[in-house]
Amino acid sequence: MALFGRKNDSTDASATATVEVDPALAALTGEYTIDPAHSTISFTVRHAMVTNVRGSFTEHEGSLSLDGSNPAASTAAIEVSIASVDTGMPDRDGHLRSADFFDAETFPKMSFRSTAAEQLDAETYRVTGDLTIKDVTKPITIDLEFQGSATDVYGNERVGFEGTASILRSDWGLTWNAALETGGVMVSDKVKLNFDISAIKKAPEAA
Repeated sequence: MALFGRKNDSTDASATATVEVDPALAALTGEYTIDPAHSTISFTVRHAMVTNVRGSFTEHEGSLSLDGSNPAASTAAIEVSIASVDTGMPDRDGHLRSADFFDAETFPKMSFRSTAAEQLDAETYRVTGDLTIKDVTKPITIDLEFQGSATDVYGNERVGFEGTASILRSDWGLTWNAALETGGVMVSDKVKLNFDISAIKKAPEAA
């Protein structure tokens, strides 16, 4: 099911034709609230050149605005509490919250705001937006898959997405590191971000 606008190819004359709206897609149009109890925002980073450290942010909130008639107009916004970082090791989490990394006391939130969306193929989509960490805002792209829609046992209409993005943490001023005696560094610059999102459709406001 096409959730976002299909990528245009200016060399294809058919690209200018109007894309027929899928009725099932149009039915998803509306405002959604991300369900933090059933969503995960996590990361993976290489440690000491030999293994990966995985962590997540346990406190976050966000919204989706899905437009089934004009899918490219769909938008997403997420805000994350930096203090909620959890790698399973309290000392490491404390270091991540410190001024060496996120400086959570000065910059308590990390945010993402979409600026564009497109469909790449039948199952893959790409959302572009602005990621703000500390006092730095830079664009990133998130490749994602639409996992489907369903009505849960409480009558809530839900949609689901899984997505990934790779960034260089140094682009956002996260530059702390330590050299290893055997060569290389303690923490890689490249970080993989993972999004597993479940969102609940809001009830229409009364007229």
